[in-house]
Amino acid sequence: MTLPLMPKATAVWLIEKTGLTFTQIAEFCGMHPLEVQAIADGEVAAGINGYDPVKNHQLAEAEIKRCEKDTNARLKIMPTASPVKRRAKGARYTPVAKRNDRPDAIAFVLRQFPQLSEAQIVKLLGTTKDTIIKVRDRQHWNSANIKPRDPVILGLCTQTDLHAAVTSANDRLAREGHALPVVEAYVPDSDSHA
Repeated sequence: MTLPLMPKATAVWLIEKTGLTFTQIAEFCGMHPLEVQAIADGEVAAGINGYDPVKNHQLAEAEIKRCEKDTNARLKIMPTASPVKRRAKGARYTPVAKRNDRPDAIAFVLRQFPQLSEAQIVKLLGTTKDTIIKVRDRQHWNSANIKPRDPVILGLCTQTDLHAAVTSANDRLAREGHALPVVEAYVPDSDSHA
């Protein structure tokens, strides 16, 4: 069962404002009935303000009334109308300190995952097609100093995003009837750990 936001504060509000039993409140808030009783006695959560689950759309007023009438009934949390939102589409901000790492990440992705399209790399690393082409053709202004480094370790993308992009590219190649590229295992330089 999904727990409400701020369970202790919700329990404080339910104790103060409703006629629910300690067991009903404990089960709804994911607590032990003795802990709820300690909150009611003022031994626990003395400085916590109550959190109204009705105003915050976690519990319906009718649900509270139903459970106050029947001590064996259990409160049911309302379904969330808005699930966790993903990051908005568009350019992603890269801190100034990490911007010099981006060409290294591009070189790593080009070497380890040649099946990724330029558009996928742009989206994954928050770069431009022009930069990708310059790194690939060794025309980048800093080509002499570019060392392929994992973008996940550099903090430019998550492992989940990288895996999803690679899986998508592999599926595309399979649909088109192309073989997956064989890539040599990546062995980091011994001096890169310094």
